Amino acid sequence: MERTSTEGLPPPPGIINSLKAGFDAIAAHIYAIILPILLNLFFWLGPRLRMDAFFNSIKADMVNIWRTGGVPAAEIQKMIDSYEKILPTINFFWLVRTLPIGISSLIFPESAGSTPLGNPVALQAGFFSIIGWGFLLTLIGWIGGGLYFRSVARIAMDNNEEVPVGLFRALAQTIMLSITFTILSLVVGLPIVLILSLVLQLNEFLANILVLVLSLASMWLIVPLFFWPHGVFVKRQNFITSVITSIQMARFTLPTSSMFVLAVFLLTAGLNYLWTIPPQDSWMTLFGIFGHAFVTTGLLAASFIYYRDMNNWLQKVMDRVRASTPRPTM
Repeated sequence: MERTSTEGLPPPPGIINSLKAGFDAIAAHIYAIILPILLNLFFWLGPRLRMDAFFNSIKADMVNIWRTGGVPAAEIQKMIDSYEKILPTINFFWLVRTLPIGISSLIFPESAGSTPLGNPVALQAGFFSIIGWGFLLTLIGWIGGGLYFRSVARIAMDNNEEVPVGLFRALAQTIMLSITFTILSLVVGLPIVLILSLVLQLNEFLANILVLVLSLASMWLIVPLFFWPHGVFVKRQNFITSVITSIQMARFTLPTSSMFVLAVFLLTAGLNYLWTIPPQDSWMTLFGIFGHAFVTTGLLAASFIYYRDMNNWLQKVMDRVRASTPRPTM
């Protein structure tokens, strides 16, 4: 019987082993959770940046515009009530939590609530100042995220022969990859939102079907997107090569990699409910902040380990396939 090209190869990296290795690495280097702890403490005890005062200053003008446009009074009141309910709970400092590279953090549900130190300071921003704040906070988030990812990747690759990515290279590639992600999100996300809005107005059932189809198709995007940054910090690639590598890895390992990404999302989302159980005016929230920082940092380290081991395994498979493929004779 002919030997298969993958016979004798070690099995592909397991999800459980990668998760265990990630948590072990962070437990041995507990200082890696400092940045998430500091960011969560700022979101919890620090000032809030809001726009509700600006909205109140233009509320009368907005009502007049809606009335001129023929919007019914009941709908106007409903929109006003929604804005007045939502805006005071939004803390625009949350913009410092950037994607896909950023410091992991909790979003405290009661932004307007009190803390153990009393009521937090509320900073009010106008329309133009919020644009400046948005640019500044996003830039801080990118820089902080690059530092955080780099430090966790160095810990995860502790016993690996790879030379860690340089600081300035890591920050530059982080910013360029984040800009690319933002542009792609706008180009792809806005048309989808508009289409869903139009379909929802036409038929609610068709809108639900479309959401289901998009949810199933999204796995082909979420898995490579999840590993976009990893090549920068594990293999010192530029952001373009890192994106291509993540797509190639997802193409050949989608079932296993999708289960790994799903496990990370479920652990993060599920435990976030646990971390936010203590009321925000209780010092018990400190336990939630510490637990969240440890778990999310451990999962990030596990993703770096999984990415490294899976790419190494794929390389061995490709080498074995090439070696077993007969060369054409002249």
